[in-house]
Formats: sequence, C-alpha cells, structure tokens
Amino acid sequence: MLPGRFGGVVLAPVSELLARVLVQIAETVVAAKDVLIEKESFSQLARYLEKIRPLLVELQDKNLADDVPPLRKSLETLGKEMRKSQELIAHCSSKSKIYLLINCRSIVSQVQGITQEIGRCLSLVPMASMNLSADTRQNAMGLLQDMQSAQFKATLAGEEIVGMIENGVRTRRLDSNFSNDLLLQIAHAVGVPENPVALRQELLQFKKEKEEIELHKDQAEAYQLEQIIGILNAADAATTAAEKESTYRRKKSFGGIHALPPLQTFCCPITQEVMEDPVEIASGQIFERSAISKWFSAGKRTCPTTKVELDSLEVKPNFALRQSIEEWKERNVIIGIGVARSKILSDNQDDIHSGLRDLQKLSEEKSLHRYWIASERLIPEIVRLLKGGGRDTRRRALETLCSLAKSDEIKEEITAESAIPIIARSLARDVGESRQAVALLLELSKIPTSLEQIGKAQGCILLLVAMLRSENSSAVEDARQLLANLSGTDANVIQMAEANHFGPLISRLDEGSDATKILMATALSDMSLTDESKATLGKTGAIQPLASMLSSGKPEFQQPALGALASLSTYPSNREAMIAANVLPPLLQLLFSIASVVMALKVQAAATIANISSWDGSVAGDQGDVVDKFRILQSEDTVARLLAMLKLTDPSVQAHILYGLVAMCSRSSAKTLRLSLRHAGAMELLISLFLEAEDQEVRTGSLKLVFWISRDTTGKDLASHVDSPRMEALVKFITSSQDAGASSAALGIIGILPQADAQVMRLLQQAGVLPAAIDALSEALSRISTKEPYNTLLENAAGALLLFTNPSNVEVQTQAAGVIPSLVRLLEIGTPLAKSRAATALGQFSENSGKLSSRAPASRGCCSLFGPRRDLGCPVHGGKCSVRSSFCLVEAWAIAPLVQTLGNEDGLVHEAALGALTTLLYDDTWENGVHVIAQAHGVRPVVRLLTSGSPGAKEKAVWMLEKFFRFREYQEEYGRAAQMPLIDLTQRGSASTRQLAAKILAHLNVLHDQSSYF
Repeated sequence: MLPGRFGGVVLAPVSELLARVLVQIAETVVAAKDVLIEKESFSQLARYLEKIRPLLVELQDKNLADDVPPLRKSLETLGKEMRKSQELIAHCSSKSKIYLLINCRSIVSQVQGITQEIGRCLSLVPMASMNLSADTRQNAMGLLQDMQSAQFKATLAGEEIVGMIENGVRTRRLDSNFSNDLLLQIAHAVGVPENPVALRQELLQFKKEKEEIELHKDQAEAYQLEQIIGILNAADAATTAAEKESTYRRKKSFGGIHALPPLQTFCCPITQEVMEDPVEIASGQIFERSAISKWFSAGKRTCPTTKVELDSLEVKPNFALRQSIEEWKERNVIIGIGVARSKILSDNQDDIHSGLRDLQKLSEEKSLHRYWIASERLIPEIVRLLKGGGRDTRRRALETLCSLAKSDEIKEEITAESAIPIIARSLARDVGESRQAVALLLELSKIPTSLEQIGKAQGCILLLVAMLRSENSSAVEDARQLLANLSGTDANVIQMAEANHFGPLISRLDEGSDATKILMATALSDMSLTDESKATLGKTGAIQPLASMLSSGKPEFQQPALGALASLSTYPSNREAMIAANVLPPLLQLLFSIASVVMALKVQAAATIANISSWDGSVAGDQGDVVDKFRILQSEDTVARLLAMLKLTDPSVQAHILYGLVAMCSRSSAKTLRLSLRHAGAMELLISLFLEAEDQEVRTGSLKLVFWISRDTTGKDLASHVDSPRMEALVKFITSSQDAGASSAALGIIGILPQADAQVMRLLQQAGVLPAAIDALSEALSRISTKEPYNTLLENAAGALLLFTNPSNVEVQTQAAGVIPSLVRLLEIGTPLAKSRAATALGQFSENSGKLSSRAPASRGCCSLFGPRRDLGCPVHGGKCSVRSSFCLVEAWAIAPLVQTLGNEDGLVHEAALGALTTLLYDDTWENGVHVIAQAHGVRPVVRLLTSGSPGAKEKAVWMLEKFFRFREYQEEYGRAAQMPLIDLTQRGSASTRQLAAKILAHLNVLHDQSSYF
C-alpha cells in the first residue's frame, strides 16, 4: 500500500493535520475567553490546550513520515474534539443566559469530556519513537495524565440556582417572593442588570428558545423549560412600576373595605390554618403539604378526615385551590393597605404607629406589596411623619421606609420626596433612631440618584464618620458600608477626609488617576488638620504617595503634594516616615533650583525641610536606612548651598533654612555639622544677618544658630566676633524679645564668653548684660511651670551670670549679689544643668565670703539648722555676714537646697553642689562648716555619693568626709555606712582619692597611720 493512502483513499499528510489542529487550538483558546457562563471551566480547558501546543509544535518540526498510524489517529481525534469544543463555545454564545445557567451542569460535563478525551488520544502517540526531547516527553506525560483525570465542577452559584429550580419545579413554587429571589439570583450569576427592562428581555429570549425546542420536537426539554418559565412568570421583578400599579388598580376595583375571613376549604383540616401549599391525597381530601407529610411520616396510612385506609400515600398539588387562596390573600392585603392608610392619616398617635407596623409587616411578606403600598401614595405620607413626628413616630417611619426601600422603584420615590436630608438629620439623634436612619440610607445608597443626594445632605458624611465610634456594632457596620458606597465620588471622599476619615482619600492618592491624585493632594493641603489627623494620615499611608508625586518632577503634581507634606511635617512622628519615603532629595532640588520655580514652592520646601530637620532620630527597630537618608541634610555640599541661599534668597526662605539648621545643630551628635558651618564662614554671615536683617524671624534664627555653632568653641574664639554694637544687640534681644528661645540664645552666647577677659567684662558692663540676665532669670523662674522654652532660658541665664560671679573680681560679684536668692530658688526648681550652674555660681560667691565677713567674737554652741544665730554672728564665718556684703550661703538659706540636690541623679549637679559646700570647709572656719552641713543632714548624701557619684563627685565627697570624720560624733553615726565604699576607693580610686580614703579609714580605726596608703 502506498504511503498516504488507505483503502484507495488519499489521506492528508500528518504535517497538514498538525497545522490544522494547531490553528484549531489557537482559535479555541481565543474564543474560550469570551464565554460568559462557567468561565473557569472554559479557562481551564484553554490552559490545557496552551500547554499541549509545545508538544505539537515539536512534532511538527520533526517532519514526521505519514505512515505512523497512532499519530494520525490521535490527530484526527484531537481535531474532532477541537470541533466539538468550538461548537460548544458557539452554543454558549448564542443561547440566553438563563438557558445556559439552567444547563450549566451539562456544559461543564461536556468540557470535562472534551478535556479527558484529548488527554486520552494524545497519550496513544508513541513519543519514545518520535525523537522528542526528554523534557518534552516528561512534561507531556504528566500533562496528559492530568487531563485524563481532570474533574470540572459547575460554579457554586450555578449549582445553588439549579437546586432552587429543581426544588421549585418539584414543589410547584409559584409565589412571587420565591420567583423574584430566583430571577434576581440568576441575573446576578450571569451578569444581567437587575432592572425590569433587562430582566424582561432575558425572559423573552428564554421563552423563544423554549418555542424553538418545541419546533424541534424535543418535548421533554420543552416541558422542563415550560415549568421553569411558569415559576419565573410569577416574579414581579420583571414588570415595571406602571404595570404593577395597573395590576393593583384592577385588583382593587373588585371592591371591599373589610378583610374577608378565609373559606373553610382554604384551611387545612389538620392545622386549622390557611394553607400555603395545598395537596390532594388518595381519599380526595386536601391538606397542607407539610402537615400531611408529617402524618404519613408517623406511620399512619389513613385519611385524617375520613379515617379510610389509603391505597397510596401519593400527594398531588392542587393548583386551583392554591390560586384561589392567593387571590383571597391579595384582596385582603389590598384592603389592609387601605385600612393602614386611614390610620396613618389620622391624628391619633397609636393609630399612626399601628398603621406603620401594618405596612411594614405587609412589605416584609411580599415584594409586590411594596409597590401596592406605593400605589396608594403612602410614601409621601410616611416621609411627612418622619419630618414632623415625635421620636417614636420617626423611628417607626424609618423602619417602615427601610423595609419598603428594598425595592429599587421605592428607593427612587423616597428620594424624589426629598426624604434624604430629613433622614440624615436622624443620624444625630438617639442611638435607636440613628441606627434606623443609617440602615435606611444604606439601602437607599444602592441606586445612583439616592447615593448622590446622600453625599450632598448637609452634615451627613460628618455624622456617618462619627457613627463609626458608636457602641452599636450594626450601626457601625452600616455606616462603614455606606461610607464605602459614598466613596465613589471625589467630592464625598474629600468630605470624609475633612471629617477625619482618610482611608478613601489615601486610596485615591495611591491608585487614582493623575487628575484624582492632584485633586486629593490639593484638598489635603487646604485642610486645617489637627495633630491627631496628621498622625492618622502618617500612620495610614498618606506620605508615600505624596512623596511619589513630589518626586515626579511635574509641577502640577509637586505643588499640591508639597502643600500636603508641609502640613504633615509639622507633626513630629511623621518626619521619620517622610525621610524613609525619600522626600529630602526632591525638596532640596526645589529649594536650590535656579529654574523658574514659584517662590511659594521654595518657601514650602524650606519649611518642610526645617520641620524634618527636627527629627529626633528615635525610630523603632533598625533605623540605619532612615539615618542614611537624613544625612543628605548634613553633607558639606548641602550645608554650603544652604549658607549661600541665606545670602541671596527671600526672608521667608531664610527663616526656614535657619530654623532647620538650628534644629540639626542643637543635637548633641551634631559636632561635625557645627564645625562644618564654622569652617564655611557661617559665623560672620549669621552675625551680619542678626544685626542687619529686617525680618525678625531671620534675626532670631540667626541668633539661635550662632549660639548652637558656638557651643563647641572656646570663649576666646567667640569673643573675637563680639564688639560693642553686637553686645548691645544681644542685650536688646534679652530685654525685648517675645521669643523665650531667642532670649535664651542671646544669653547662651554671652555665657560662652571667657570669664577672665577684662575686655569682655567691659563690654558686658557697658551693654548692661548683668541686669538683663537677672531680669531674664526672674522672668523664667516665674513662668517655669508653663512652657518648656523657659527651662533653656533658665540654664542660659544662669550660664551668663557665671561671668559675674568669678571670685577673682569681688567688685563685679558685689554688683551681681542681688541674684543670689534667685540662684537658690533655681536649685529647687531648675533643670539639672540650671541647678549645676546655680550651684557653681553660689560656690564662686562663697569663695570670698570668709574674707568679706566682718569678724565677731567667737562663740560656742550649736548653730541654727538653716540660718544664722543673729546674736552671735555667722555660724560658719563667725562674723557679721549678709547676702549682699559677704555672699554668705548661710544667710542666703542655700545650705539645705544644696544638700537636697545631692539626691539628684545628674553627676554635674552633684559636683557643682559639693563644690559649693566645700567652700564652707576652707581655712580656719572649716569646723563650723562641718557642723552647719551636718545640721542640714548633709553627711549621709555625701556618703552615698562614694558609691553612686561620678569620679569628680567621689573625689569631692572624700575630701569633705575627711573633714567630717575628724569628729567622733560623725564617725559613730556615719562611719559604718562609709566604711565599705571607702575601702573600695582605696583599691579603685584615683591616687589622691585613695590617699584621702585611707586617711578617713584611719580616722575610723580601720587602717593605722603607718599604712602603705600614706
């Protein structure tokens, strides 16, 4: 037999079969994407086909001979299955969606059969002899096994709907509630709009298909479809409001104003209640289906009425009786609506409430009843009650409208009656009423016209946001869903943000169109945000999308984004997130740009940089990346360019740059930055700005920056920049500035100047620094409890006053002696640094007290605990002392406050306080000093510092204790507590401390005088 022939028939070459199949596969894959029913099954088939294409392509490349029967047969079968799949896809594209959904199981079964058959026929190809690659053979084997065992299932929604249909057909469910529910579920599953016109159109197409099936003589399928159509015809969802009203008017025309009692035949003999599903049994009697089923389930085979033994337990639906019962119910419903209408229109509150309850009950029974209620023009009347009724009436009106609004046409009518602003007002009332109001608004929001009006209702969105904090969980959930529905429009989203509900706005910033992002950022930049709002925005992701807009380089993006970031940067916790989002490079680019950039943008960029500069560096976890990004602000290039801008730019920009630099330089870790600024010539530039700038903010910022960059310098370096006019300008700031920080900076600059420089002292005295510093200290002491800046003012005022307490210049000390009471006060309420400086100043004053005290006859006896014995002279110096004449610490009542500071945990305070107290132990008055300090309970705190103090404090404490422990009374009282710390110091202390410690231990008889420690 010749190749390519079979029984005398010429066969197509294998290569042609392969090419044809590959085309069919490609066509099928594309067509499968457009199928609207059981999309997942068709998508799975398409994925399988895509996976077998490489196998067929490789076979095609092998130029196989035509005499391979298994391959030919497989390709012919594959082509046949491709045609079947294309026919199925075409079938699914031509039939109504309802028909396809009803047949979803059959469709899925066919897709499964095609997939399995393709896998089976290709598995018969002798791949081992085809010279295919090992990977291809291995992949193909696994794929074909999967295809042969593939299982496809209809969607869950499809299965549920088919189950509902089967149940409805079996039980002949013809009530409109069931039919409406079924029709709407079908519409939702297949993507048909849930409006009467679309639903009717789909039903008409379904009915036409039933007629076509009848023409093709498929009676079984036609009968099945007829039953389904009978169920769906009972649905009023496919009829328009006008049609429903027409039906209502026709039924109402039958007359009657009083409800009719049921006929006896309507009631089940077993339950004595009106039947819902009447069925006939073998005896001819009619019962409720559920009741007779229960009868038979109990093992009874007799008729409950006649007691006759039944030949069969079969039951048959009685459709005629069911229809009669339905007509009787409908007539009574129509009468009931009329009665309820009369009640609502009455003036009696009880009748009104009763009428509203009746309407709500009818509305819940059947969706059709809602249209009948609306046909009686009752919606306007209920809205009227909502507007003018009392609390109970409003609540019932809201409940009734919420039930009626489950139908879209009723939603439209409620909205048309201008009810939404009235409903919105109920959101602000008691919990029960607000809960009903939000539930009604949520229902109304399901149609666009209502949703638009809800967004426009005054205060509605604000009240909904407030409701998110309600204790009623259902109200909270309804409010959340309603806000989500409202978030479809930009105007509503902005309103939500203004009410501190930022989620939708952030989503638009992140994912919206360019125009939307610009609108959201603009709105955000225009809002007056509280700190709480700024914190929320920072935590919920607003910063990153704003940073992306800023980095875009597009001016239309940058301006609104920068405005929003400038606002958010004023909240400290947001600064870390901004640095992490890398906002600093684009901010600096805007600030330094020489292109045409609107000055307002430069000002905002500078302000934002200034705020970010205040980042305190305290971040959770690994902060390395953030720190690295922050360093761009401290680079030499950035510093140089910032200083250059101080010479050339607008005062507003200058002020922000200065405050940014102040923020960075005020860190303890900024020593390198301060050095860079000094090397870059910042000092002269800043002093010139301080003296010559017209803008007060610029002058203040310059002054503060001079103070911070001078912190690491010697007083001599700073003194070279200070002359009489500059000193006078500093004093003017101290005396007249309303900014406590500026006054503090001026005092801080003065405090850095060298103490022993005669030229500096002349400048200080000529400029009136002393009275200015004393006044500043007094002002700060009076306001210390109100504002934090006054703490720094206290510290720097005390630092400046140290220039006037130098013990080498008694004349200047005398001029400054009036500040001593304030220094004592500072020991009690100041910061650790302020206390340290106050104690140092008091110690410097006290160094000259012995020389300045007027000698009086020596006296014996105890001195006062806190002050002098007036009749016997100073208990320390023995003469006549006073605060102003001899700077005496006893007269100043400073001993107890100094002792109290020894309990402070700051080592600087300890050393300064001990230094002041040691001045009482000098020369020939040291014995008096010991007793005065002891009377102030100062020995025990000094002993404690042997363990807890700094090295300097320990050295001073040992020196003092050596004096104390020369007295047996103090040895006995405090020696045991001091012994172990002193022993430790003899081993670990400095050379001088070891010797003194050993000497004290000798006083305590722990070491002898000949010890090697001496």
